[in-house]
Amino acid sequence: MIDFKEELKKYKPCLEVDDIEFDIRSDDTQDLFDILQWMLKKQNQNNNKE
Repeated sequence: MIDFKEELKKYKPCLEVDDIEFDIRSDDTQDLFDILQWMLKKQNQNNNKE
C-alpha cells in the first residue's frame, strides 16, 4: 500500500514550474500594457478628429 505522507515528504517542485509562473505573470503585465497603449491610441485618434 502507498504511504501518502511518505511520498509527500519526497516531493520536490520542478524548477520549470517556477519559471512558468514568472512567464505567465510577465505575460499578464505585457497584455495590460498592450491594452493601455491601444486605449491611448484610440483616444488620440478621437481627439484628432474633433
